[in-house]
Amino acid sequence: MNALRLHDPLWLAALVPVVLAFAWSVRARRRRAILFSSLADVKGLPKGLAARAKPLLDVVRLLALVLVVVALARPQRGLEQFRVRTEGIAIGLVIDRSGSMEALDFVDSDGQRINRLAAVKEVVGRFVEGEDGSPLGGRPDDKIGLVVFGGYPEARCPLTLDHDALLSILDEVRIPGEGLTHAERRQRERFLEDEAATAIGDALARGVLLLENAEAESRVLILLSDGEQNAGVLAPLTAAELAASAGIKVYTIGIGSTGLAPFRQVDQFGRAILRQQQVILDEETLRAIAEKTGGAYFNARSTEALERVYDAIDALEKTEVESLVYTDYKELFPLLLWPGIVLLVLEALLRATRFRSLP
Repeated sequence: MNALRLHDPLWLAALVPVVLAFAWSVRARRRRAILFSSLADVKGLPKGLAARAKPLLDVVRLLALVLVVVALARPQRGLEQFRVRTEGIAIGLVIDRSGSMEALDFVDSDGQRINRLAAVKEVVGRFVEGEDGSPLGGRPDDKIGLVVFGGYPEARCPLTLDHDALLSILDEVRIPGEGLTHAERRQRERFLEDEAATAIGDALARGVLLLENAEAESRVLILLSDGEQNAGVLAPLTAAELAASAGIKVYTIGIGSTGLAPFRQVDQFGRAILRQQQVILDEETLRAIAEKTGGAYFNARSTEALERVYDAIDALEKTEVESLVYTDYKELFPLLLWPGIVLLVLEALLRATRFRSLP
């Protein structure tokens, strides 16, 4: 936002004596005369270009003086810059990538069937960055980190304001065994079984470590899972007590529900097929974690519902902002002072040479 101002506006008062002095000098000059016995001989003389242009010297002098006086008032142009800057909220995303997240009971914005993890990535991207037409406005002033978990928790991204990097890392998160053939799955069956389990307590504890030393007005964990604790060494409610003692609020999101869900599988002939499998969502534990830490529990059974959940969390965890306004002024007086001086010198030279008159 551009702003114009005069640093020393009192100098403008000098325009009054300048104009009065100019008028008096012009009038006094016109009273000077050479006495002739008769004007009849003079009236017939032709006027040259110099004679016609000479009155313009008075205008040049007045303009020069006005420019100098206005320059003394120091006109300035300022660029007002508004910056909303706060410490923001420290947010830890704790996202389940266990085998049950491969269930194909969600659809994307184009109506195509996708698995639960893909739906989470899509909505988390809008939560972090915001999107036109979406109720989610983004979290530009918040430091956000990422923990993912199956049978083991992994801190994939520390708290950062580089949200593009965060979302790039999230995009690389995969469900154990995703994309493997039937034969490859059989070869890695034991490893995949451990990786595809769900260690909610360990993951929550790792999220607490992520936020433990964060300098922020508020520290929040968003724990998302579609299963029940069947791996790890720490009980979910014990981890919730750690979060509560550290002053960290936990919002929990349950994906889907207990029941049958479709899964894509590759048979021994390499064909992709859909099979219904039983999944269990431990809503009671997720609700208890949220209550113990002062957060809230949400359930999402579709992409639209998941977006409404993140919208609700977005509204609950508003960043306190403080507007800072500062103005960087640029001096404009040289643009007036130097032309004024040049015009004064030019007028004096012309009046003393080409337009010199007697007496």
